[in-house]
Amino acid sequence: VQLQAYGGGLVQAGGSLRLSCAASGNIFSTNGMGWYRQAPGKQRELVAVIIFGGSTNYKESVKGRFTISRENAKNTVNLQMDSLKPEDTAVYYCYAQLKQSSRGSPAFYWGQGTEVTVSS
Repeated sequence: VQLQAYGGGLVQAGGSLRLSCAASGNIFSTNGMGWYRQAPGKQRELVAVIIFGGSTNYKESVKGRFTISRENAKNTVNLQMDSLKPEDTAVYYCYAQLKQSSRGSPAFYWGQGTEVTVSS
């Protein structure tokens, strides 16, 4: 299984970016998909998660600015980031909790990071 993330870049404060992440390979089913981020010198933190049924959860500081969505048929998760702030600057990592067969428990898979830089 591979997760390919893309969409990061440099944007001015108040601007928008859209991150996408596609999971490929031997996938039987996906549970949660989402995004973490890690700023320089800080621990990785959960930004947003969406489960198969569509329920979402967000880090408090991004509520109302970020929107997570998924395309189940494509095993893709998106993160629309609006009203970006300098404190959103970080490397963003997507993840998927999925199963490769009908048996066993789901496992976590990570994508490579994509860098988001918000200038003031």
